[in-house]
Amino acid sequence: MKLIGTANRPGRAAWLVLIVWTSGVLGVGYAEEPRSRDAMVASKAQMVADSPVTLGPSEQSATSVQALAISENGVLYAGSFGHGVFRTVDRGITWISVGEGVTDPFILSLAVAGNGNVYAGTFRGGVFRSRDDGTTWQPVNEGLKRLEVKSLLTVDHELYAGTGDGVYRLRRDDDRWVPVTTGLDDTLVHSLARAKDGTLFAGTSGKGIFRLSPRSSGWVRVRHGLKDHEGMIENFIRVLVIDQDQSILAGTFDGGVFRSTDGGLTWRPISRALPNDSIRGIVLSDQTMVVATGHGIFKTVDKGKQWTPLNRGLTNLSIQVLLGVGERGLYAGTSSGVFRSDDGLSWIAVNEGLEVGIAPPPFLFR
Repeated sequence: MKLIGTANRPGRAAWLVLIVWTSGVLGVGYAEEPRSRDAMVASKAQMVADSPVTLGPSEQSATSVQALAISENGVLYAGSFGHGVFRTVDRGITWISVGEGVTDPFILSLAVAGNGNVYAGTFRGGVFRSRDDGTTWQPVNEGLKRLEVKSLLTVDHELYAGTGDGVYRLRRDDDRWVPVTTGLDDTLVHSLARAKDGTLFAGTSGKGIFRLSPRSSGWVRVRHGLKDHEGMIENFIRVLVIDQDQSILAGTFDGGVFRSTDGGLTWRPISRALPNDSIRGIVLSDQTMVVATGHGIFKTVDKGKQWTPLNRGLTNLSIQVLLGVGERGLYAGTSSGVFRSDDGLSWIAVNEGLEVGIAPPPFLFR
């Protein structure tokens, strides 16, 4: 898929976007004119940057993997952009498709609950649940206003979903989603994290980071210090992670990584030396931080002062998701399959069963 260009639509403050899929026109769409540099970048990134690399009709490549999750017994799940869900029980040596019942094959998020249930968030079909290790799936969408689910978070028997209409929690007694208070209506939530004291953080597309403490009645925006090297506020948050000291790390669309040590009240950038500022994943281990970007994977052991590339063996540097599994190593989902690192230094492709060809177009603009 390629973005051909944008042009002003006469009579409105909007952009005309022309996109082609492989050799034909996918469609055109209109979007409100961005109010800032960040808004322009993110609006294009939403449609293009995270989409798979499309090959010619006779070529075959591993599917684009947008989400990864692992169960307590080591079963690894991969959510693809256009080919549904895959599962491996041998650390990626072989994969099988396990998406029966998932009516939307464009998977954006995955989570495994403590009871073994697997959840998949999709681009336009909401949330699906599997109770049999991913073999069959059923929709779980009662109560959701919008069905684009960018993030899923399981904590202490609770399941949260970041959607195109804010944050929801799955109520266990009646299997219904309920909004997590008000304040994020019509806001796309890309990432979620919860601190030990129960404070919930939401990273959004266009509105920055919000915090909901157990004692507050609504979401509060926290942004002091959340500025890039040009002084612009970072409003597009892709990744949120909380470390062992309860510091919060935020990965942005194009402004690098920020850290907060006071519960999100203030932030400071820690990735000025990072070669790429498009953050796709953050994995923490003791004093080591591994960050996946739009052009490779990097490590720091001094809280961001210096970064070391970890790209040996990676034949595709367009990382979409990064998963750390402790002593079992790292997994990286890319726009052409999955890579595994056993030593944290080099990577091998683990794509047998993921070579499924070209994905169908995700949607037509209306």
